[in-house]
Amino acid sequence: MTKRVFVIHCWGGNPNEGWLPWLKQELEARGFLVFVPLMPDSSKPSIETWVPHLASQVGASDEGTYFVGHSIGCLTILKYLETIDGPIGGAVFVAGWFSLTPEATPTPEEQEIARQWLGHPVDFERVRRTTHNFTALFSDDDPDVPIENAQLFRDRIDAEVIIESGKGHFSEGDGIRELPAARDAVMKYAASR
Repeated sequence: MTKRVFVIHCWGGNPNEGWLPWLKQELEARGFLVFVPLMPDSSKPSIETWVPHLASQVGASDEGTYFVGHSIGCLTILKYLETIDGPIGGAVFVAGWFSLTPEATPTPEEQEIARQWLGHPVDFERVRRTTHNFTALFSDDDPDVPIENAQLFRDRIDAEVIIESGKGHFSEGDGIRELPAARDAVMKYAASR
């Protein structure tokens, strides 16, 4: 079975930023096919465009399909997983959120974008039916994502939670160019098959 990984960048992001190219290279070197699609209208992410775009990139998913999301990319993956019936291999959520700090959305336009995602509930029961392999990575000094989100990922999808120190929002601006914990989580899930 072909092992595929789909890496979904953050709000305002792109496939070539931060740790995404490093993760792609690391997983490709280990035999995975890795896709890091440019999500539509990255500065104004919407559920109506991002989730169908991810679905079109994935096609048919199976137990050899893995996902890694960064920030709003995590919500995109969760919303996508609601729409499928079959199993996947696993998902890794980096700085995912169900709540944000006020500093994360300082403008009315940003608040409106975030409100769309925050106000659109996730069917966690459907998400949990896709796999038991969830990892959620957080940093103890993320200026955008309150650390309480770690417990929410644990409670809602039974994710293994890893809290790293001093990684901020795991973004290029925080100097994060490599993310071994994300690579290792995908590798662990693939090895368990």
